[in-house]
Amino acid sequence: MAEGHTITIEQADHHVRAVHGDQVLAETSRALVLSETGCPPRYYIPAEDVRLDLLTPSGTHTHCPFKGTASYWSLPGAADLVWAYPDPKPEVSEIKDHLCFYEVEVS
Repeated sequence: MAEGHTITIEQADHHVRAVHGDQVLAETSRALVLSETGCPPRYYIPAEDVRLDLLTPSGTHTHCPFKGTASYWSLPGAADLVWAYPDPKPEVSEIKDHLCFYEVEVS
């Protein structure tokens, strides 16, 4: 980590749902919440709790110096809606096999 930059990952203590339009894309009580300096908290949902059958892999990849290289998935009309780190850096290995959505509902 860069000096002053922190990432913490904790088990979320509430139910998390990702919805786009009227489609539920993911729902879980096993999400991880990742808090990172300068970023809003993000919920990482286990792949088993995501409707992967509704998502199409995109060609987009981004690189984070703290987490690694992200891959993205899309819906028709909603490009790069979901991302994951297939091979995250060791410091954030807990997010492997988890997907993240830009917006989720928390209850």
